[in-house]
Amino acid sequence: MLVLVAPGQGAQTPGFLEPWLDVPGVADRLTWWSAVTGLDLIYYGTKATAEEIKDTAITQPLLVASGLAAALALFPHPGDAFKVVGAVAGHSVGELTAAAGTGVINAEAALVLTRERGRAMAEASAKVPTGMTAVLGGDPEEVLAKIEQHGLTPANNNGAGQIVAAGTLEQLERFQADPPEKARLRPLQVAGAFHTHHMAPAVDHVARLAKAITTRDPRTRLLSNRDGAVVQDGRQVLNRIVDQIAKPVRWDLCMRTLGELGATAVIEMPPAGVLTGLIKRALPGVETLALKTPDDLDAARALVEKHGTPSPLDDAPSWRLVVAPFSGKFRSAGVALGTTLEPGAVVGAVVSHRDEQQITVPHGGTVIEWLVEDGDPVSPGQPLVRLHPEAS
Repeated sequence: MLVLVAPGQGAQTPGFLEPWLDVPGVADRLTWWSAVTGLDLIYYGTKATAEEIKDTAITQPLLVASGLAAALALFPHPGDAFKVVGAVAGHSVGELTAAAGTGVINAEAALVLTRERGRAMAEASAKVPTGMTAVLGGDPEEVLAKIEQHGLTPANNNGAGQIVAAGTLEQLERFQADPPEKARLRPLQVAGAFHTHHMAPAVDHVARLAKAITTRDPRTRLLSNRDGAVVQDGRQVLNRIVDQIAKPVRWDLCMRTLGELGATAVIEMPPAGVLTGLIKRALPGVETLALKTPDDLDAARALVEKHGTPSPLDDAPSWRLVVAPFSGKFRSAGVALGTTLEPGAVVGAVVSHRDEQQITVPHGGTVIEWLVEDGDPVSPGQPLVRLHPEAS
């Protein structure tokens, strides 16, 4: 199964977009998206210094634009992607790349929301000097305990021996002087304590904007940073992305879900390298490709040809299927065939050793086929019930 992933802030390097301008259509798209965002994305992706592209308000739209441009270079006809891509995930702002790539929102809406997200997070960061430090190695439980001891937040749990601590610069200085045993600390080139309570003002602003954006259900399995769950409802996808501004990124759980899904290959959109590095360590045996420059496109196409399989959501419109968010056992609510359900009705729950989540029907409809029975084990994104879309 083929997976596409999109990186978050900190993956950017000066000039990383330069070689992509030679790909037909990329410069034109970046010119249009520059008008959409009010930023000269071509300049920032080719000529700007590391300090310039460290600015959150610039970095975030630049990352989303570069990921979408590269995806369109790999799949010039986007509908073709849903025939071969089994799942998609993004890290932090990369979730907006993933949302646009799976059709939840269009590219322009993603870029405007990203611009406002970046500006709001930059403003929140300016209120109190904050930052982030990667913790590499050490015992995970001891690392988390030490982070808590210093009043910091584990803002990114990236798995593969990497947890990112975030908080005020004073807290990070004390943490640097008193690190967890057998761990290395590496301050990150970011402008604030993202995915912590320090970002609460940004959540309020972005949430108001998100209400006006039209959403559609993803056309392939889309994983959430909150808990690694497969999220089927487009509005829920967007709401989770907004909430995640001030909540930790659980990339470790996203990778766990990829393993449960049976991922065999992962392609990372530019600026690529960070996520494939984590996946190599967490999921040995999975083929990875960091799509850094157009020179990597042929290898990426070969990987698509070798591993591409359709998502179960592509065989029928996603609004006719209700799927499992994660692996576990299905517990039925006893809804009979032929029952007409209103939007939001509960049809059961998926229970795992780490979580339990009610299963609702986002759009309502008439139950025409149960695809699982009470007590059946289910995997992430597995279809549970088929509905006729016309509810009473």
